[in-house]
Amino acid sequence: MKKIAVVYWSGTGNTEAMANAVAAGAREAGATAELFTPDDFSAERVAGYDALAWGCSAQGSEVLEEYAFEPLFAACEAALRSKSVALFGSYGWGDGEWMRAWEQRCSDAGIGLACESVICCDAPDDDAAAKCRALGAALAK
Repeated sequence: MKKIAVVYWSGTGNTEAMANAVAAGAREAGATAELFTPDDFSAERVAGYDALAWGCSAQGSEVLEEYAFEPLFAACEAALRSKSVALFGSYGWGDGEWMRAWEQRCSDAGIGLACESVICCDAPDDDAAAKCRALGAALAK
């Protein structure tokens, strides 16, 4: 049974709802899944998981949240190269540029993504929630 960490930052609750759906999808597929905020996770914890889902909403000019989430992700990047990784998040403006930049950052760092990233505008609707559950299930495989 795979052990999955779902690490997320949410300012309005939208990305948190996505994180819960990711964890539910992983559990439905037979994995164990634990939810963490940046305050509850560290680079040292990466080694204890087979797969990690990272979620963050777009901030400012379409960037990752820069005070808690960004420093944590940067600290974990090297350890993620040997893990199954997926990305998700919500936005309230723009067109998802922050996710494309984040995906490119992962590629440049040698982090392979296990599946297509999931983004949604504002709160996740039924389609976005289903995609989040599928993301969790993909990490469980």
